[in-house]
Amino acid sequence: MGRYSLMMGSEALVRGAIYGGIRFYAGYPITPATEIAEYMAQLLPRAGGIFVQTEDELAAINMAIGASVAGWKAMVATSGPGFSLMQEGVGHAINTEVPLLIVDVQRGGPSTGQPTMPSQQDVMQARYGSHGSYEIIVLSPGNVQELFYLTIDAINLSEQYRTPVILLTEEVTVHLWEKIHVPDPEEYPVLPHVTPPTHGDEGFLLESQLHDERGYNVANDPELSAKALWRLIGKIRDNVDKISRIEVKYAGDNPEIFIASYGCSARSALAAVKMLRQDGHKVGLLRLITLWPFPENAIKSVLRNANTIIVPEMNSGYMANEFRLLGLNVVPIPKLGGEIPTPEEIYSTAKGVLP
Repeated sequence: MGRYSLMMGSEALVRGAIYGGIRFYAGYPITPATEIAEYMAQLLPRAGGIFVQTEDELAAINMAIGASVAGWKAMVATSGPGFSLMQEGVGHAINTEVPLLIVDVQRGGPSTGQPTMPSQQDVMQARYGSHGSYEIIVLSPGNVQELFYLTIDAINLSEQYRTPVILLTEEVTVHLWEKIHVPDPEEYPVLPHVTPPTHGDEGFLLESQLHDERGYNVANDPELSAKALWRLIGKIRDNVDKISRIEVKYAGDNPEIFIASYGCSARSALAAVKMLRQDGHKVGLLRLITLWPFPENAIKSVLRNANTIIVPEMNSGYMANEFRLLGLNVVPIPKLGGEIPTPEEIYSTAKGVLP
């Protein structure tokens, strides 16, 4: 407890998970998420938890789902290739309404891609990776302290909405060393893990096909199936404003230009904003903390006076497209290859569109 002089991002995430009540971890070693497994192997048994190194990522997510159903707060951690293997399990947990924390430490892809280099190429996979129609909650931490607190928040959201929640981070973020404060026990709110009856007790079942509120199969009834699916979708979509979070800086003078980013790229974006404001330009920063559901209303409220938004990110321009759907003039800064957009690159782009 208390302030640590320095802590690695992976350790902060693990300590946040344990603080949030995680007592079961299943995973398969994969760069750059392996340190999460290493810290879990050291720290989780001390808290009375169970660490399992599985034969692959399919086994990991299915064991974690089983542990959650059995009454344990559970999590998995992986990177891009392993995240791909977990997608059927993601859909299974969504449909069976099983709380679960899924951590994806992004690296360059496709396939084995760039195992040791950071990326933000999984933001659409996190949203649409599993088959079928569904909604998902995805959080994007921007520093080591947030790796601690957002992990707890992800667990709480998972319990509150009875759904898997994805913590989407990057190689460079989990390998950062920064100062961190760990709160005392019970100082930060943690929701309990509630396991519903799953064997017909009290009239409830656990069913992986489409089912009603009691868990009874309705897959062969088009009307009831549609109702069941809209219920799963609605519990996220109808609560976007409660779930989603953004951070805004330098909006007090109603800037007409904002730089919007998330995760590790937002660190460069903030530095670029400071450089531009030192030059006398009115430029604001918008950082996405929640990627999905996309915080449309909150963004519109902040950008009501803005006419241009610059979006640096480590992919081919995924989230820039989401901002375009809001009717904004978007200037993307897509960057591939495993290097973070630099403040100078963002600054130069912004100077090119400033009046």
